Amino acid sequence: CLRWRHQPPLLLRAARQSIGTQAGGLKAAKPGGDSKDVSVQRALNEETLVSAAQKVKEAGRDFTYFIVVLVGIGVTGGLFYVIFKELFSSSSPNKIYGDALEKCRSHPEIIGVFGDSIKGYGEATRRGRRQHVSHIEYVKDGLKHMRLKFYIEGTESGKQGTVHVEVKENLETGRFEVRYIFVDVETYPRRTIVIEDNR
Repeated sequence: CLRWRHQPPLLLRAARQSIGTQAGGLKAAKPGGDSKDVSVQRALNEETLVSAAQKVKEAGRDFTYFIVVLVGIGVTGGLFYVIFKELFSSSSPNKIYGDALEKCRSHPEIIGVFGDSIKGYGEATRRGRRQHVSHIEYVKDGLKHMRLKFYIEGTESGKQGTVHVEVKENLETGRFEVRYIFVDVETYPRRTIVIEDNR
């Protein structure tokens, strides 16, 4: 009897311990499941952060390319504008020079003195190139004026002339019109040939 009285409490203790460990195991298993969920959640958050960082990096790269393309388009447009203004604008010195040279080439007296195949050239540069056409711009009576000076020579050896051109802005058309074109013959006999005089 004494044994029986003392044994049940031992069995109860063992049962309680086993139940407690089972319950503890269940409780321990539950946080373990949470840790798996947390690690999966962390991995998803890290992937989201990495993909967001990649998107920001790609957007920055795309924006840089966009800026470079815009600058390139601006520079190209500026160059085309300068080239167009220099070659085709009626107010550019090169255009006025080209028109005056054509008038000299077709003038019979110029052909008689200098011969055929008349060439025009500007002031000599330091490297010996004769491309710079000397010109000056000024305003008189509210109108823009421009004076040019360049040189011509033809097939007649030793013959050289200095061409003087002046143009004036026409307010109605906005274009430059010739005031005068004349050529000083630099060789003997010296004289001045008037190509056009609208003064």
